Amino acid sequence: MDLSALNGTSSSTSGSTMSTKNAADTQDRFLKLLVAQMNNQDPLNPMDNAQVTSQMAQIQQVTSLSTLDTSIKSLGTQLGQMQALQSISLVGREVSVPSDKLQVVEGVAEGSYELDGAAQAVKLEVLNGSGTVIDTQQLGAQGSGRQTFSWNAGTKAAEGSEVKYRITATNGTATVASTTYAFDKVDAVYSEGGSLKLNLARLGPVDYTSVSAVN
Repeated sequence: MDLSALNGTSSSTSGSTMSTKNAADTQDRFLKLLVAQMNNQDPLNPMDNAQVTSQMAQIQQVTSLSTLDTSIKSLGTQLGQMQALQSISLVGREVSVPSDKLQVVEGVAEGSYELDGAAQAVKLEVLNGSGTVIDTQQLGAQGSGRQTFSWNAGTKAAEGSEVKYRITATNGTATVASTTYAFDKVDAVYSEGGSLKLNLARLGPVDYTSVSAVN
């Protein structure tokens, strides 16, 4: 007996929730088909025990997969609820997210970056709103991983203003890839399109999963 029809039934309703009832219905259908096949089999060429055992193993596999799918979805729901509860605790706290924007606070702008590998030379460039470089600093040799920096604005940027920055890292003649980050305070947490979002005071909406550090 070919179980492809059963497998097709279980996969045709894409996106629907597989429940225990689905698994039970599938097993009941299989048993009815098996009994019907045995009642109508050729007496001169009956099914042997190996065939019956093989088909019983197939239905057991189908049933087990249905049950496993239900368990995984239930676990995913629980994890989502836990994630939502954890995200609420971030309100009012400062987080680090991928960004090239910095804010001058008390004459200083703080940021961080991550290098994919060790670099012999790292250069920090700060840009104003129009994209013009207003300051350049050589940060020297840096190891791979996360690095932080503080930029003294002086007269180059006004208090409370927003600037952008970029990192250029090299190791000999090779360029070392980097990711820039910015710090900002979480104002609110909300759900959109089935995913958690954080509304940051300065940077606006970001995905909860984009948070790389919490201060």
